[in-house]
Amino acid sequence: MSSVEIGIFGLVLLLILMALRLPVAFAMIVAGLTGNTLLNSWSAAVSTLFTETWATLTFVELTVIPLFVLMGNIASTSGMSRDLYNAAYAWIGHFRGGLAHATILGCTGFAALSGSSVASALTLGRVALPEMKRFGYDAKFGAGAVAAGGTLGILIPPSTGFIFYAILTEESIGRLFLAGVIPGLILSGCFMATIWILTLMSPEIGPAGERFGFADRIKYLIRGTAILMIIIISIGGIYGGVFTPVEAASVGAVLAFLFSLPRREFTIRGLVDALLRTVSTTVMIYFIIIGASVFSPFLALTQIPAQLAETLITMALHPLALFALVLAVFIFLGTFLDGFAMMVLVLPIVLPIIQASGIAELLGIATQSDLVIWFGVIMVIVLEMALISPPVGMNVFVVKSVSEATMKEIYRGIMPFWLAMLVCLIMITALPMLALYLPGTMRG
Repeated sequence: MSSVEIGIFGLVLLLILMALRLPVAFAMIVAGLTGNTLLNSWSAAVSTLFTETWATLTFVELTVIPLFVLMGNIASTSGMSRDLYNAAYAWIGHFRGGLAHATILGCTGFAALSGSSVASALTLGRVALPEMKRFGYDAKFGAGAVAAGGTLGILIPPSTGFIFYAILTEESIGRLFLAGVIPGLILSGCFMATIWILTLMSPEIGPAGERFGFADRIKYLIRGTAILMIIIISIGGIYGGVFTPVEAASVGAVLAFLFSLPRREFTIRGLVDALLRTVSTTVMIYFIIIGASVFSPFLALTQIPAQLAETLITMALHPLALFALVLAVFIFLGTFLDGFAMMVLVLPIVLPIIQASGIAELLGIATQSDLVIWFGVIMVIVLEMALISPPVGMNVFVVKSVSEATMKEIYRGIMPFWLAMLVCLIMITALPMLALYLPGTMRG
């Protein structure tokens, strides 16, 4: 077999293994080992596996993953995430759709601690959905707001999606984190605008909640400031050049622990639970990275990415048409592929295409590094869309576990927010500086 045929065989094998519900990480390892054996030899394939595993486990920059995940788990266990939601609710809950707005604001804040969309959706869903039910909110509207708000977890830093993208592209984790700040806030605003429009058209789906007095608002705001302080110190430290991402993650985890100590909700049992969940999440992500490190070099050796890029470039499509085609493929794949799996499969193929398409010159992106950073933001937004797209939509299944709405109702409730994501995607595409401004001003 030729290298291209072996590459196609490897891709098909990967999809079959995933369809058989083998975890994505192990499916990539098996497919990569098989392909490398066919291209080279079994000893070379095993050597690659051992080398990449050791390189992953000893890569110091990856310690941001367990540290940021631990920070989010401690915040969730200690009740800091609930305090943030309560603060948002106290200030805007008395408006139409106020609980949904508070959910989006809560997800925005918690996303800056957890770095996980699933954790954001689950944590805020447990807090917000019972309140929405109590105030007579439409079930599909509430579930859609929670599922969509949860997706902010992989766009607003610290983001596991950006960490994974940085590893695959060898870009700066710190610059990618900062690139996600403004787009994350814009997407949050788009979600809130969607809520305003929906409740304006159908007021009954999001009736106003109770009105709090000014003293109560201040009280809840003070209780919710712990998360804001952690965010400002850790992420602000990266921007100011005071911390590296690893140092910022360490500082954030320590601050989360210290702020949690005086809280009654934070017990030894809760700490153990947070540690166990951190280990579980970290192991999963590390295995995915190892799998990607085995499969991606195999895909590169087959020359499929290079040949596909050359073919598309010779078609002489307009850069924007080519870019739209790539995004359409992303969104289609996102309807049935896990987000990280899609990144591993597609990024090695499409990034060379984007780099050679001429879109950087068309949009005024100055350097290749800026292009990779900007495209990272675009790709993470597409991954967010995948998280709420049928039939896989991980956030949909998470919300279903804490909601009384049916899957059909949740998907119907999600559609307006999915369209809001599309609007945000168009904005970031038309105005790349929305993603590149903060990384361009980063010190150190």
